[in-house]
Amino acid sequence: MPRDSNEARATAERVARESYGRLVAFLAARTRDIAGAEDALAEAFATALRMWPAEGVPDNPEAWLLTVARRRQTDALRRRTTRKAGEEHLIMMADEIEAAAETPEDIPDRRLALMFACAHPAIERGMRAPLILQTILGLTAIDIAAAFLIPPATMGQRLVRAKTRIKDAGIPFRVPDKEQLPERLDAVLDAIYAAYSKGWAEIGDASSVELAGEAIWLARLVVSLLPDEPEAKGMLALMLYTEARRPARRTADGAYVPLEDQDTSLWDDSQMALAEDLLRAANAGGPSGRYQLEAAIQSAHVARLTRGVKTWPAILALYGHLHTISASPVVALNRSLAIAELDGPEAALAEIEPLADDPRMQSYQPYWAARGHLLALAGRKGEAREALTLAIGLSTDNAVRRYLQGRLVALQDG
Repeated sequence: MPRDSNEARATAERVARESYGRLVAFLAARTRDIAGAEDALAEAFATALRMWPAEGVPDNPEAWLLTVARRRQTDALRRRTTRKAGEEHLIMMADEIEAAAETPEDIPDRRLALMFACAHPAIERGMRAPLILQTILGLTAIDIAAAFLIPPATMGQRLVRAKTRIKDAGIPFRVPDKEQLPERLDAVLDAIYAAYSKGWAEIGDASSVELAGEAIWLARLVVSLLPDEPEAKGMLALMLYTEARRPARRTADGAYVPLEDQDTSLWDDSQMALAEDLLRAANAGGPSGRYQLEAAIQSAHVARLTRGVKTWPAILALYGHLHTISASPVVALNRSLAIAELDGPEAALAEIEPLADDPRMQSYQPYWAARGHLLALAGRKGEAREALTLAIGLSTDNAVRRYLQGRLVALQDG
């Protein structure tokens, strides 16, 4: 095999991106020590970066990393226990290493079981979804903090405590019984959707596209394993509605295209149809939850833009119901845009006025972009320029930044 450090690093990065969660789930399945599994996997990656350039990239890098990480775990266990006390456990771990080496293409995917373990009632409710995001999908504390509007240092400390709790409480890694699902499923769905949202927002990044695809795959898995859960279907429908629009979000030269200006002929009709079927099945399965409502809003936008149906009243009513059950500032922000369509921008600005005092909104780019948009519609150009300038400064997507800069220039020229 070619001895190429660039190839070795590229392969390691690909495996980390595609298989991190599967490998951690496999490593942690017996020990219930997520932090220990992550440490062992990190050492395995470091070993790979030392050895692969000299010895060549193995045919199955995932199995190679799993074997090395398992050996690290075995060594750590030996250091912590007497030979007699740890003998049975060591034998089981050695058997798994041997089995993985014999069937390297079939590393069991235990992510869903680990996700439900992270959502155990013994874990602080607000940390269940963030813990899943870091453990299963490998997101950083900084990324997770941004998704949940929490300072990164605070998020990092809470994640460490949550991992320790899983080990100390001996939480089992399995999909819980049906009666245990309601208190755990919400966190699993929230984590999957947060991962999808990150992959959707960062359009120009190939790894983010892969993250979105991985989230959709996990959502399909949840729906297949829990076919009677309407919110799981609602979440998958919501993701497919938005994913179907991906081809229309950029022009040929990479410019950002907002929803109102998208060429609907570029939307993926098969994904839209599947989303509609899932939403109907979800609505027939029980009372509407957050994801069913959000999917219904997307369905209303599709009807509005593809068939000319006047759905803004329905969209506003759906946002009202959603805000009642979530009290989310993000929902309030989105609801204000529907209010602007029906009652004008000043009514919408009055709606979001309380958000100005919410510290989470100060660094939330969509808040300033929406505020700038509403102020411009209201003819308050000076305030609009200030809001758009802040939105530009907070933008991480170059195409979105250029789009907002164009809006700012138009205001100045006007």
